[in-house]
Amino acid sequence: MTDQAWPWPAGAATGIGSLPGTDIAEAQRIVLGELPALPHLPELPARGPGADLIGRTAGLLVELPVELYAARWRIAPRPGRDLRRARDLMERDLDQLAEQAEGYAGPVKVQAGGPFTLAAAVELPIGGRLLRDPGAVRDLAGSLAEGLRDHVAAVTRRLPRASVLLQLDEPSLPAVLAGRVPTESGLGTYPAAESGVVATLLRELIEAVGVPTVVHCCAPDVPLELIRTTGAVGVALDLSLVTDLDPLGEAIDAGLGLLAGAAPTRPPSTGRAPTSAQVADQVRALWDRLGFPRAGLSRQVVVTPACGLAGATAEYARAVLTACRDAGRRLVEE
Repeated sequence: MTDQAWPWPAGAATGIGSLPGTDIAEAQRIVLGELPALPHLPELPARGPGADLIGRTAGLLVELPVELYAARWRIAPRPGRDLRRARDLMERDLDQLAEQAEGYAGPVKVQAGGPFTLAAAVELPIGGRLLRDPGAVRDLAGSLAEGLRDHVAAVTRRLPRASVLLQLDEPSLPAVLAGRVPTESGLGTYPAAESGVVATLLRELIEAVGVPTVVHCCAPDVPLELIRTTGAVGVALDLSLVTDLDPLGEAIDAGLGLLAGAAPTRPPSTGRAPTSAQVADQVRALWDRLGFPRAGLSRQVVVTPACGLAGATAEYARAVLTACRDAGRRLVEE
């Protein structure tokens, strides 16, 4: 394993992004209180269009306006009401972050949809997803890179002593690579994207944004080797979906950080949230199966929920974040 530093402190825990509810002030208070070592900017999709992953990210695009049409996001001829709403929500969220985290001097994580998940969801004006047009995907990636640079700068202006960690959410990436994204009719699928093209566009985006970046994918078959070649500092995944240990072990051995999704996003059959001991045991068990020494665990691994918590109750979401935080601390104490 490599001897390196990661952009988070030992024993850190964080959230994947989404939380239940519509009150951004309360959500930010919870995040700052429960995840002091690596807080994140909460996402509250229950607020409606523009607060969802696709709309929120599309609002960051530069010179590529979007609008809602038949409940789907598509490229628009000019900025309109839907885009203004998405940007207003983000501006409010950033102002709330600045107010509550004034003086904060550690790492802070922000999340955005990655270019391929965006391309698999946003439609062209003439119909069909951007994914059908390789040139449109390249333009989207360039626009997103510029928008994310501006977004990181906006966070830095509000929290000048903090360091920004970017999370690219790519839940559709395995389907894009495997040619499993369905067309609008549902009768076919879009052609598989070439892995070399995908890696190049992700690498160029990460380099252009210029801050440490992790790629999050809560789907099966996370393309770990591809992600490792993009310059990402880490990968975030759901531990319960890991079936082949070799690619993960190789990625970790090469120095990729791991945001380990070790707490379920919905209550188990008992109805109770997992304890910090149970979450820590999940992470330790994986690490031991990979055959790595425990000494590096708390530095290379960040403890997280398995995925976003938007579908959970407020009580369960808070309990999970608390368990992740305390699990991270347990790992440091070993």
